[in-house]
Amino acid sequence: MDINERMKDALERTELVRPPRQHLATFGSTSMDYYVVTGLSENLSVVRDGKVLAEKPRIVTPAYLVNLEGFSTEARSYISSIARDHPNDPGVFYKYKNKPEKMNVVSEPVAQVISNLDTRLEEESNPLSAIIKGVEEFWDVSLLMFIYHLTSSSVSRNVAEFSRRGLLSVDTDGVPGEARNHIEELFELVRRDISRAPALVTELNRWGLFSEYQDRFFALFHNR
Repeated sequence: MDINERMKDALERTELVRPPRQHLATFGSTSMDYYVVTGLSENLSVVRDGKVLAEKPRIVTPAYLVNLEGFSTEARSYISSIARDHPNDPGVFYKYKNKPEKMNVVSEPVAQVISNLDTRLEEESNPLSAIIKGVEEFWDVSLLMFIYHLTSSSVSRNVAEFSRRGLLSVDTDGVPGEARNHIEELFELVRRDISRAPALVTELNRWGLFSEYQDRFFALFHNR
């Protein structure tokens, strides 16, 4: 069995035993505790725990994504093709950070480890925690499957909340209302801490808006 087949098998055997009891926040960041449990042998298990940090969801368009770093050449080519036909169609963009914390080897079967963990988390009443039963060789792939679940289970609620506030509406420049709000948040951050200016410039350039905001931007330096 080659690596692709093994990875496919790992995904099929991955199980989200205890999903989070809460969706990703629409207007703020979310921190989820995770526990990935895998088996080394019949009575030997591995427990990895950490946090998945989900940044505040953003409304973006294909035209914006073309200017975003971090995509492969193939992905960028695909995004460019969408941007040519639908440059201003709004969508929700999620960004995650994984913060692994501990790894413990436990002399118990996977099922027992999961049961003990579930009982403990139930007692702690933490709605932002999850247990994932994975495969040792590809435990991080199992974690990615959990992140996919987080996104897919939250997106409809997030979109509805953005829509109710009119933040999905795109103006004549092809910029969603949420993006304008985010730019205003960045201006306020820079007003308080001028070292944040590069992030504001980057965001304005991604939307092609620097010329529109440049007078306000340079005024931040004149007023200091």
